[in-house]
Amino acid sequence: MPQLAGPTDPAADARWQDVKPRKGFFTDTSICIGCKACEVACKEWNHNPRDGDLDLLESSYDNTGALGASTWRHVAFIEQGGDRIEQARATGRALVDLGMPSLGPPAPAARSSAESMPASAMPENTMPADTMPAVPATSGGPAADPTMPPDTPEFRWLMSSDVCKHCTHAGCLDVCPTGALFRTEFGTVVVQADVCNGCGTCVAGCPFGVVERRTDGTAAPKTKRGERKGEQPEVQDVGVAHKCTLCYDRLIDDQTPACAQTCPTTSIKFGDHEEMVSLAKERVAELHAQGRTEARLYGANELDGVGGTGSVFLLLDEPEVYGLPPDPRVPTADLPRMFSRAGLAAAGMVAAAVLSYLGGRR
Repeated sequence: MPQLAGPTDPAADARWQDVKPRKGFFTDTSICIGCKACEVACKEWNHNPRDGDLDLLESSYDNTGALGASTWRHVAFIEQGGDRIEQARATGRALVDLGMPSLGPPAPAARSSAESMPASAMPENTMPADTMPAVPATSGGPAADPTMPPDTPEFRWLMSSDVCKHCTHAGCLDVCPTGALFRTEFGTVVVQADVCNGCGTCVAGCPFGVVERRTDGTAAPKTKRGERKGEQPEVQDVGVAHKCTLCYDRLIDDQTPACAQTCPTTSIKFGDHEEMVSLAKERVAELHAQGRTEARLYGANELDGVGGTGSVFLLLDEPEVYGLPPDPRVPTADLPRMFSRAGLAAAGMVAAAVLSYLGGRR
């Protein structure tokens, strides 16, 4: 008998008969050490070619720069000084001051029905001001916590392993004209390279800039000897779109994706999507209790412009700092309104043409 799923389950919406529990990632950037083991494991398992010449960028201790057709996991290195650290904590406190319900233990005073909700049902970025612990102005985080990076009041690294979001409402999936992208029984989104015709509509349809067409690096500069710098073996599937598959070939064998399997700090967690969201909210509550009010969730809000994402992130600053859109929105959301307006415009033009024709006959 087919397993039933709720109306917001993307696999059920895709008309899968045997719907599996939705799978996803929870990436906790507060314990990422920037080792890039996830990048290496992803490339090794998926046989992805290297990006560029492996030289460090001039702007960061990074050599890949961003997600792309050959880099499906990317670890960002972001330097922050003391002023920006306090600004991040201040924006977190501003979210708290909006009066959102608590993520942590209930206050002894009477609570509203919203505040008495379980943590798994809470919206992201939540904790009321009356349950907020005092935060020292120059606090760099509790030094006794072994999961915390060695931050100081004057400097810290923000390290974040980015990946495809596997949106509930995926713009890339909506606009693909060939069926190369499909929704799996686990609720994830996969590109079939052998079906993709390289049109690039999915590249424009992704609000996160994740999907990209693969190139063979023929525009790379040449050395004095005339050889291409960093020349590498022949690149497969050039010209077609690629992105993270959430290791679909491993999921169907009940295995953990390569990046999560390899992560040495468990910064990348994998499991049922609902469980990942619950763990993420508990982690935010834990960090808030330690005075890390900059902690906030990204992708756990089912009411955002993509219906929430399968990959949920705990961030330590605004999404823009990590190169993420603050309010992602699937591009096809406006299609009904656009079609209705186009229909009205066409009807008006037909009416004007008829009136002009009838008036000319008099």
